[in-house]
Amino acid sequence: MRRIMIDSAKCDGCKSCSLACMQAHRETPGTIYDLDVTDCANESRNFIYKNQKGGYTPLFCRHCDKPECVMSCMSGALTKDEKTGHVQYDETKCGSCFMCVMNCPYGVLKPDEKTGMKIIKCDFCIGKGEDPSCVKACPKEAIWVEEV
Repeated sequence: MRRIMIDSAKCDGCKSCSLACMQAHRETPGTIYDLDVTDCANESRNFIYKNQKGGYTPLFCRHCDKPECVMSCMSGALTKDEKTGHVQYDETKCGSCFMCVMNCPYGVLKPDEKTGMKIIKCDFCIGKGEDPSCVKACPKEAIWVEEV
């Protein structure tokens, strides 16, 4: 199984990973240069927070071994692919109860700002290339994909 790994000590808070995520999931085609970061349709699935020590903490979906989000999803919209280890989301099954948001121990799931009816969650950029866009965009190599 492949997982996104993080070395917070290398992160300088540039948010290149977040911008790459927004670009990879944007609804309208275009380049990073015309990406409207204020448009709620272009939400990032990862987050960078300034921590109490003055450094930065990247937060990504951990695609947990025993995901609380999957166990709390009453509609079956969230499932764990046993082959890849990724937690997958089917928005057509989502009942918008947001139990997954409340139960994620890392706080990385959130309701989308555009409709408020589905969640925003890392999809590991499945179908968009070999490695997730965020990994390819990190200039400090603070995030990478590793076989676990």
